[in-house]
Amino acid sequence: MNRNLRKLKYLTKFHQFDLHFKKHCEEGSLPNYVVIEQRFFDLLSIPANDDHPSHDVSEGQKFVKKVYETLRASPQWNEILFIIIYDEHGGFYDHVPTPVTGVPSPDDIVGPAPYNFKFDRLGVRVPAFLISPWIEPGTVLHAPSGPYPTSEFEHSSIAATVKKIFNLKEFLTKRDAWAGTFEGILTRASPRVDCPVTLVEPVKLREGAAKEDAKLSEFQVELVEMAAVLNGDLTKDIYPQQLVDGLNVSVAAKYVDKAFNRFCDECDNAKKNGVEESEIICLEKPATKSKSFAHKLFSCLVCGNN
Repeated sequence: MNRNLRKLKYLTKFHQFDLHFKKHCEEGSLPNYVVIEQRFFDLLSIPANDDHPSHDVSEGQKFVKKVYETLRASPQWNEILFIIIYDEHGGFYDHVPTPVTGVPSPDDIVGPAPYNFKFDRLGVRVPAFLISPWIEPGTVLHAPSGPYPTSEFEHSSIAATVKKIFNLKEFLTKRDAWAGTFEGILTRASPRVDCPVTLVEPVKLREGAAKEDAKLSEFQVELVEMAAVLNGDLTKDIYPQQLVDGLNVSVAAKYVDKAFNRFCDECDNAKKNGVEESEIICLEKPATKSKSFAHKLFSCLVCGNN
């Protein structure tokens, strides 16, 4: 399956949460499938709300509260399954052994030596919350009923559930073909009317303000590197390591924001100049001196579809 989100046709699928999410909810114009990302850089003016250390966890819970209350007030509420899922367990002890047998590798890729990891096992459990007026109060899911004897609920269960609900043609990988699905939790004959309209206001947990001069976490480094691909900086000798050396949170946040906005602007220019929506847009590295008008007009390049 060949998907690249840098194709022009996907550009209109991205929206700023603060500008568009509430509006789309109020209009009842949410699409069938929505992924909401958090803020990953902790700034004084705009604190991170992704629950990563050392960010204030209360900001993450405020974010959950805002999303839920916005969905709850939407005319689409009775059509919604809201899933909150974490990608890590937080370092806490788990008494349940991790599944190590009968787990298919998604794509048969093997990691490098000396470990040669085959991606054929799962990790520790992570929290997941499924919220919908079609779910009975207090419902707990422990294990799926299939599609295979060893199937488990795991992150690719979301993709597997989407495929099943919308009757899509293909699975993404062998892993989501194996994963358990959630649709069986929607058991009510009619939607509940007692779902709370508002949630409790989270209490601030962290003392002190955001540290904008802090070094980047490993995840934030990866965000900068992805932004560099959008910005055309991957062609420079400084990519990837020298690109992030010496960057702090504040500078990195500005770089990522600027890179994404530049990519969007160039995509808009490409569409205005008749570039096919199936094409992938690659940017030249930013100019160090003034360019001619003609050079600026054609500063975006059409890459191969890969």
